[in-house]
Amino acid sequence: MNAYWNRRDFLKTASTATLAALAAGAPVASLLSGCGKKSKLNDGTADTVILLWMAGGMAHTETFDPKRFTPYEKGMEGNRVLSTFQSLPTALDGIHFSEGLQSIGSVMNKGSLIRSYVAADMGHILHSRHQYHWHTCYEPPQTAAAPHLGAWIAKELGPKNPVIPAFIDIGQRFTLGEAEELKAFHTAGFLGNEFGPFMIPDPTQGLESVRPPVGMGAKRFERRNQLYNELISKSPAGEFGSDYQKESLKRSMEQAYMLLNSPEASAFNLSLEPKASYDIYNTGRFGLGCLLAKRLTEQGARFISVTTEYEPFVGFDTHENGHTRMVNMKKMIDGPVSQLIKDLDKSGRLDRTLVILASEFSRDMMVEGRPDAKVQEQVAQPDILPDIKFYGMHRHFTDGCSMLMFGGGIKKGFVYGKTADERPCKTIENPVKIDQVHQTIYHALGIPEDTQYEIEKRPFYTTPDGKGKAIKELLIS
Repeated sequence: MNAYWNRRDFLKTASTATLAALAAGAPVASLLSGCGKKSKLNDGTADTVILLWMAGGMAHTETFDPKRFTPYEKGMEGNRVLSTFQSLPTALDGIHFSEGLQSIGSVMNKGSLIRSYVAADMGHILHSRHQYHWHTCYEPPQTAAAPHLGAWIAKELGPKNPVIPAFIDIGQRFTLGEAEELKAFHTAGFLGNEFGPFMIPDPTQGLESVRPPVGMGAKRFERRNQLYNELISKSPAGEFGSDYQKESLKRSMEQAYMLLNSPEASAFNLSLEPKASYDIYNTGRFGLGCLLAKRLTEQGARFISVTTEYEPFVGFDTHENGHTRMVNMKKMIDGPVSQLIKDLDKSGRLDRTLVILASEFSRDMMVEGRPDAKVQEQVAQPDILPDIKFYGMHRHFTDGCSMLMFGGGIKKGFVYGKTADERPCKTIENPVKIDQVHQTIYHALGIPEDTQYEIEKRPFYTTPDGKGKAIKELLIS
């Protein structure tokens, strides 16, 4: 594969794969006979998954794997800087988090810390390509439209509550930045539209997502729904899509209409949350997204993704002012993440809810890619720091990333993997790849690792070639 795919190549191939998926036949059980064995669902330890997505590349040495703190001095050597924050103790003996994450650190006795996730080598680093890989487990581009992790779960387990969408995505807008690239993996791919994400770009407007616009009555909304179905029938999906895809699209619309008229729709109304609780979560769109995730979990959502949102050079995408930006990002995530864990634990739902906090890769001031596989530099980072805007982790680093897991059968108070204490702060024990992460999630849900469907006359597995294996050390049983 070309090691230097650009955005245009990615989009061109992704669009072709989407059209191919529309034309594909139904991936039904009768097609599986020639693809090897597909085991029955197991008794899982989790029913629901919440993915807390730190979009943009969260530096491990500035968050959950701090190294030696080096305070800023004008004219200092950049290579001296390993962490720009003090490290503080957590609820786990001997385990420290970076300053600003004390609340999350206080609940680490309820979950596991992974310090050795290694992102894939895919040549020139593009956030959207690595995010595509993390969410689908497949490196782009693909000849078939690879389903999102949430879509696989929605397909295999179905909704917990038939009224609530099985797969809900909160916080990502497609009106800015790399919109088309992000759309490429926010999809159910060949599994069909009914298993795709119910998108809520802004959690404060979640209620608007499930009701007609102001001034539109039920009869007018019904007429619009009929008109929409007519437009779909004349669209490329209607003209070129398989019968399976057409039926799937129709079912997705029926599910949305059913939610609109249900009492469960009130879960999307954050104004109903008690003020004391609302105020803890109210750190911005991400924090309120965590609150909405809690409320939707109570109503039976199956898979919920809440993102800090990827927008180039914003949020965790720290190409300058890394330290200052990280201060603000920690304020955004620390309280809501810890409160979500506390609330789920208090209600008794944490035992059956798997919560994951992750990012596409990490960051380092001096190394782009990884020490033994450096890639094209994308950041002008001076060796001598003349200004505090250069103080922080700017380059993309793929050889050591942190991840958190809570609940759903995951061990409590457990640490897995290790990175070096000196630059390059790369993984030195128990490297974790994305197929292991996905299979650990599927294992907790009881989805067998040989799950597959026949696409383009070949088996398409939940992980490439069905070779992914769960990290058994993270699991209680």
